[in-house]
Amino acid sequence: MKKSLQKKVININGLKFYSFDDILKEDMKSKVFRDAYNEELVRLRLVGEIKKLRLGKKFTQQNLAQKAKMPQSVIARIESGEHSFSLGTLNRIAKVFNKEVQLV
Repeated sequence: MKKSLQKKVININGLKFYSFDDILKEDMKSKVFRDAYNEELVRLRLVGEIKKLRLGKKFTQQNLAQKAKMPQSVIARIESGEHSFSLGTLNRIAKVFNKEVQLV
């Protein structure tokens, strides 16, 4: 028999606080939210992969930027995880590492 998870609610001075997991579980019921959430996870995985490849080659952000013919600030913004990037930018970075962007 599967246990159902109960929401943990913490009351402080009349304010209710819910756990992240409870809120996420509720929000994931929405297809719009779920699609946006999954899209963001893919973007963040790409960001992590770019940084991992860069560090693996012992490139600085400046080295990578020069090889990809873009300003270092673009690499910094991408690696911060707080900014989106175009397919063209991703492709230029991928070429530096002899990779290609593919849809699977």
